[in-house]
Amino acid sequence: MRVDSTFKIAFRALQRNKLRSVLTALGIIIGVGAVIAMVSIGNGAKAQVEQQIASLGENVILIFSGSVTSSGIRTGWGSAGTLKIEDAEAIRREVPGVIAVSEEVFSTSQVSAGNQNWFTRIYGESPEYFDIRQWPLSDGANFTPQDVRSANKVCVIGRTTASQIFGSESPVGQVLRIKGVPFLITGVLTPKGLSPQGTDQDDIVIMPYTSAMKRVIGGTILRGINVQVASPNDLAPAQQQINELLRQRHNIRAGRDDDFTVRNQQEIAETATATSRIMTLLLGAIASVSLVVGGIGIMNIMLVSVTERTREIGVRLAVGAHGRDILTQFLIEAVTLSVIGGVIGIMLGLGASWMLSVFAHWPTLISIPSIIAAFFVSAAVGIFFGFYPAREAARLDPIEALRYE
Repeated sequence: MRVDSTFKIAFRALQRNKLRSVLTALGIIIGVGAVIAMVSIGNGAKAQVEQQIASLGENVILIFSGSVTSSGIRTGWGSAGTLKIEDAEAIRREVPGVIAVSEEVFSTSQVSAGNQNWFTRIYGESPEYFDIRQWPLSDGANFTPQDVRSANKVCVIGRTTASQIFGSESPVGQVLRIKGVPFLITGVLTPKGLSPQGTDQDDIVIMPYTSAMKRVIGGTILRGINVQVASPNDLAPAQQQINELLRQRHNIRAGRDDDFTVRNQQEIAETATATSRIMTLLLGAIASVSLVVGGIGIMNIMLVSVTERTREIGVRLAVGAHGRDILTQFLIEAVTLSVIGGVIGIMLGLGASWMLSVFAHWPTLISIPSIIAAFFVSAAVGIFFGFYPAREAARLDPIEALRYE
């Protein structure tokens, strides 16, 4: 029998029971739509985290104080307090590929101007920090290397801090008091939003690290060092060389724990997106259950169809149709149901993703590979769950089929 004739017979059989065909395809429609929507939600969350990681800058290596062990007791991450200005200068001088280094100290404090006050984070940095973080100013100017050398009382502030203290008024050129010390505001940073940890990056005051050490925080120990290398290929070699340099400078013998922690941007991104990746897989797996249920529905209806059309199958076999013709016909019916359901399900999933993004303000990201995969999976479901009923139809005995009432 010709293939086109087989297709015509299959389509006529589906049209005879339109409502049943629609209800059978509904399981596939819901399954594919759910997969598309759930995967887009997971991808959107992952993309949001990656965007937050990108706010750290490009090709960045972060160095923090590590943990120390005393009398068998490990004091925890960040407790070593052994990073010094000389360490940052050595990295700047001795590690190839490094293009920018910013010494960092940190504190929190109440700041005030006029009759307004606000509790915020205080960072001491070098002028290179803004290039490392790719953080331009929206107003004013950055502090200079001369301000760092002289520990001048100058600072730049984030948009949140500016709005809380000065409202709609421009803060540039005004005085901000930090622990009773007056600092001249030279600039306002462009907004960056939330950090990967969920904190407001714009709620911040940044000043020369020497000014922070001398006038606000005290001490000579750095909280961390921010390093930027020329290209992504330099990240791993530079990280290894920084490890070796700091171990040498801190006189850490072989087998002893580092008193510092070095992380590159790729490691931070992988850690931060791991949860989003797992969530995407979990949501996709849960939604895929609907596809399996839809496939079982197709198998069930096709088995019913074989039973109802036993006499018809017997007549076709008796007049010369082969078993493979019957097999092809029922497979076409099953695949047609699943493919049509898959196409409608894709449109349903795209619509649901758009509605979640617009009305619920959930971050969604639709990927073309997931749409292509959903289409082929829906076709595969039709073949897989339709093969058994099709084979049962092809194996019917013509004589017994003709006797069937």
